[in-house]
Amino acid sequence: MSITSEKSKNLTIKIGEINTLEIMRDTDYGYFLEAKDESEVLLPNVYIMEDEMPMGSLLDVFVYTDSEDRPVATTKMPYAKLGEYGYFTVVDYKQYGAFVNWGLPKDLFVPLSQQKEHFNIGKKYLLRVCLDEQTGRLYATQKIGKYFNRDMKGLHQNKILEAIVLAKTPLGYKVVADNQYEGMLFNNEIFEEIRIGDKREVYVKNVRKDFKLDLSLQPIGKKAKIDEAEGSILQLLKEAEGILAFTYKSDADAIKKKFGMSKKNFKATLTKLIDTKQIALLDDGIKLL
Repeated sequence: MSITSEKSKNLTIKIGEINTLEIMRDTDYGYFLEAKDESEVLLPNVYIMEDEMPMGSLLDVFVYTDSEDRPVATTKMPYAKLGEYGYFTVVDYKQYGAFVNWGLPKDLFVPLSQQKEHFNIGKKYLLRVCLDEQTGRLYATQKIGKYFNRDMKGLHQNKILEAIVLAKTPLGYKVVADNQYEGMLFNNEIFEEIRIGDKREVYVKNVRKDFKLDLSLQPIGKKAKIDEAEGSILQLLKEAEGILAFTYKSDADAIKKKFGMSKKNFKATLTKLIDTKQIALLDDGIKLL
């Protein structure tokens, strides 16, 4: 729940998105919230905290449709909003489609026509949240190929994007970056555990001619990688009260798990930090100076 005075209220009420709306009137069922065009939506009593929601104030809410397909507001936020991707668990299955938990009281529907495989209750699937323009209902789809953006303007090496892991392949992991680009993280450049559904900050490595992105979990270029590695080691030292039991001889897998980098990169970074007198090498570890 967020009361805001910095934003202005929405011009219209938008299904599947966070709306900034004005608290206009109190009823037996809850508060009615209003957009600039005077359209209204109900915020049910269960979400109301009267002391923190005075009349006339602006409130950030998520708007979706209830079991009778009426727009309704909530102060809870779903795992993914309209146009975003999420890793959702199937909680029910009917002959016409599946229902997945997306963090709200009403489960999200996945029509049979939007499934690429048979869905199993209890299993998770990577899905995109969509809107049926004719009915105003939100639904999810597993068929995401048509939603990828082929306009690569503004993308460049080391541009930082937010990505969600889509699938594992022999080469690495397919991801969806910034909810619009198809990309790949390659196995030989991954130094941490990755799972389907994980969200990661990634760096653009290469913009390909087939409108896909080669991505990396580390910045591209020797200097960028060293700067990133230095910051990682120094931050972990601060969090560990200045001392970590790692040296040049530490196990490569332990280094990868702790620092998210290769042993070669770790050793090079240690040398630079020692030379610049930011850390000291002990017999059984390193110390922050």
